[in-house]
Amino acid sequence: MTLPNEPSTPSYPLTELCVLADLSPRTVRYYVQIGLVDRPEGETRAARYGAKHLEQLLLIKKWSAAGVSLERIRELLKGNDAPIPPRSRAIGSIEVRSHLLVADGVEIVIEPSRAGLSPEQVRGFVKGVMAVYAQVSGEQTELEQQKEPRGQDYG
Repeated sequence: MTLPNEPSTPSYPLTELCVLADLSPRTVRYYVQIGLVDRPEGETRAARYGAKHLEQLLLIKKWSAAGVSLERIRELLKGNDAPIPPRSRAIGSIEVRSHLLVADGVEIVIEPSRAGLSPEQVRGFVKGVMAVYAQVSGEQTELEQQKEPRGQDYG
């Protein structure tokens, strides 16, 4: 009795892996060197990377784009979900923050990179906060006011 062949797992040379992950070979080698990505099968030009390597690179790329540090990415890849204490501010460091003035006396400060929010997510958050505040405070938004039918004065 012969068993059906198991599906072969994908195997990529470094150049092909880099195209799939949209990263430079130098970056991939660096991630391997610092232990973020598993070592490939084989050495030098014969080195082959599999689906797991591609998955690791895509996760690293996603988290890096969200502003997550390589130290935190290492912990996430190892399955450590414990929060990292916030870094102390260094003298001369530059921080970008958004200040949302909701109403007189109500302000929200957002640090998108630290919160891991993209610009689209920040805009969605702002819209949501403004809608909730309008609902809670009993104010109508401009859109709601425009939708209301205007009565005629027959006086």
